[in-house]
Amino acid sequence: MTTLTGKSLRLSRLSRRGDGRFLFVPLDHSVSDGPIADMRRYGRLLEEVVIGGADAIVVHKGRARVIDPNLLARCALVVHLSASTPHAPDSNAKVLVGGVEEAVQLGADAVSVHVNIGSDTEAEQLADLGRVAAGCERWGVPLLAMVYPRGPRIENPADATLLAHVVSIAADLGVDIVKTVFAAPSHRMADVVAASPIPVVVAGGKDERQSLADFATAAIGTGCAGLAIGRRVFNHAVPRRAVRELAEIVHGHPHPHTDQPELTREGVR
Repeated sequence: MTTLTGKSLRLSRLSRRGDGRFLFVPLDHSVSDGPIADMRRYGRLLEEVVIGGADAIVVHKGRARVIDPNLLARCALVVHLSASTPHAPDSNAKVLVGGVEEAVQLGADAVSVHVNIGSDTEAEQLADLGRVAAGCERWGVPLLAMVYPRGPRIENPADATLLAHVVSIAADLGVDIVKTVFAAPSHRMADVVAASPIPVVVAGGKDERQSLADFATAAIGTGCAGLAIGRRVFNHAVPRRAVRELAEIVHGHPHPHTDQPELTREGVR
């Protein structure tokens, strides 16, 4: 019989279908990019994401305090602990702006940390990741690490050999789920997944030359455990439809949804 722990229980909440696959919708962009919606419409956007079938949303601690608790009965909460803005001398220098204990007090199911491998402050970011991983073990909280090859020393961030190193760093430092970029050519992502002892999810990115469905299908086809897509959801003409489509690809079957009318992007921005 499997022994349940606080971490294993919280990990199970991150996959709504119980299949070990994940669809995360990061909505933490208001720190790095600016507002994605006013507060009233932000609330409607959250509803659309949850109804569409997202497994979890990713937000900063301040936003977590104003989310309707009823939504979180149907969707896991990941509190993001890292931040930077484009106005800093080095926008790749992620710093910790929250802690595991704060996230637990907010009812988080997991926390996330961003690390840029190849940045000028890589050493500090790795040290922060190690400290957060230790805190997650103490509190029984899963850790999602967003680990990207990004900085002046990175020539090709989509190189599969480099990405295999990146996901291995996350696993070796105590991460439970690692998010990174998709390899190019896409079939090499299978090598990245094979290098990792922990689930790998891929970021959606900004490239819209490939349809969202084709991108998601390719990612899952290479063995990725899921997706973490923010911009291409909240900028979609109908966010709920985008999430529903992604959820069906990630989990392999439709998610029951209400008969409420879908909200267009104009309705949530």
